[in-house]
This record gives sequence, structure tokens and C-alpha cells, in this order.
Amino acid sequence: MRLSNRTKASIYSFVNTILIMILAGGIAAFLLEEFRFNVLGMESYLFLIIPIILLTLFYLNGRQIFEYDSDGEALNFKNRNIIPFLSKPLHDEFPKYKLISYEIITIFFVKRLYITISSKNSGTTMLKYEISYLTKKEINDLKLSLNKVVKTNNEKKD
Repeated sequence: MRLSNRTKASIYSFVNTILIMILAGGIAAFLLEEFRFNVLGMESYLFLIIPIILLTLFYLNGRQIFEYDSDGEALNFKNRNIIPFLSKPLHDEFPKYKLISYEIITIFFVKRLYITISSKNSGTTMLKYEISYLTKKEINDLKLSLNKVVKTNNEKKD
């Protein structure tokens, strides 16, 4: 099964551009308010605070693009940001039989996928992917596919 939200990259880029423009407008409004008009007083700091909070929430939500491929004998995970220099892209590929378990953690609007795989050196390894930008249907499809692999691996052990 293949799963990807790569087609939504243009939407995420647009949202990012709008947020940066709002921040630039907020900085300009703050500077005009402070040095020219001086009408609002302390409320003028909202021109800076609100856009910074929105931009921070957008980036803290995690990497926007997530790709998953379970076709063949290997599982392939890719997770990257729309802005390449913000964070290092993740790319992991390993055989299906190494998958031990997975867990999806949701805290407010932030969703993370934790994959546990068997490793020769340390016994197990935990891999983390940010899936906040996946739709509910895409997350359900991902769960279904991973459940199938984990079930198959557990049957082979017994």
C-alpha cells in the first residue's frame, strides 16, 4: 500500500507564505504604531505576538510531507519539511519482518507515529515520524497496513 500527502505540498507552501506575510505586516504595523501613531499603547504588541504564535504552531506541528510504501518485502517511510533547510528529512527503509510494533500518539493537534523495529546491535530501535498533516482517512489506512504487517510477523513467531 502506498500513502502520500506530497500533492498537498503547494497548499502547505501557500499557508507558510501567508503566515510569513502576516508576520511582515504585523512588524510593519507595530513599527508604525510605535513610532508614528502611538494610539493603541501596549495592545500594539499583538501585531507581533499573534503572527509569531501562528507561525510557531505551523512549524511545531512537524514535517508536512509524509510518504509510506509497503509494497514488496520492505517498508519505506519518508518524512520531510516543505522548507528544506528547517529540518533534516527522514528516510527509512527496512524489511517487513523487522517491524515489531507501532504506536500513534495524539496530543491536541500534534500526531506522531512511533515504529519499533528489531535491530542486531541494540535489540530494538524506535523510529519517530510526524504525521500531523495526514487526514483521518490516511491515518486509518496507515493503521490498517501496519496492523497487517505486525499481525503477519506475530504469526510467523508462533
